[in-house]
Amino acid sequence: MTTPPSKAGTKGVPRAARERQVLDVATEEFGRRGYEATTVAAVATRVGVTKPLLHHYFGSKQDLYLACLNPVGDRLLHAVRTAMTGPASAAQSTAVTGPASVGQPTALRVLHALFSALDGQREAWFVLYDTTLPPDSDAARRAAYYRRAIDDLAATGTADLLRTTGSSDPLDADALAYAWRGLCTALVRWWVSHPDESPEAMAQRCARLFAAGRTLLTEASG
Repeated sequence: MTTPPSKAGTKGVPRAARERQVLDVATEEFGRRGYEATTVAAVATRVGVTKPLLHHYFGSKQDLYLACLNPVGDRLLHAVRTAMTGPASAAQSTAVTGPASVGQPTALRVLHALFSALDGQREAWFVLYDTTLPPDSDAARRAAYYRRAIDDLAATGTADLLRTTGSSDPLDADALAYAWRGLCTALVRWWVSHPDESPEAMAQRCARLFAAGRTLLTEASG
């Protein structure tokens, strides 16, 4: 039986599978190169399809970016929200065990959730935090929506953490939330360069780094 044209792919690959390949490659390209430097032609070449076919499947370059961004944004937002509001899973508890988990369980759970959500597609973080998006475009507005939603969750978490230290200064909370985003970006960038590191290994490494940081701060204040 002949496959209906609307579901047909290329070279014997079903359309749904080919679209998945395109999104995987495009997400990697946007994450590595940024929106401005990524071309539809380069994505098509890597996948092994023609540029017109890719346009037929996804539309413009901006449409392709949005098709990559939306699942990434939804996945990361869900991961952060679940880590902050839900009980720690057995895997999360194991990942953050040790002295560093004391006093920092939420932060470590969030990091472990982010690493788990990005596993297998680590460059996806930089699709969301792309500084080359055209201003006032649908792409920029959609990315900003996800960033604000994640930042709002981070702001809640950092404000709660500061309150445990007796600080209620809103500028302290704002600075800490800003630093938190930078920390996440730096850790993911390091992780991309170390492909053998699992999400669990990264969470445990963060736990050790947090513990070392507290030790340094204690020594400095003493």
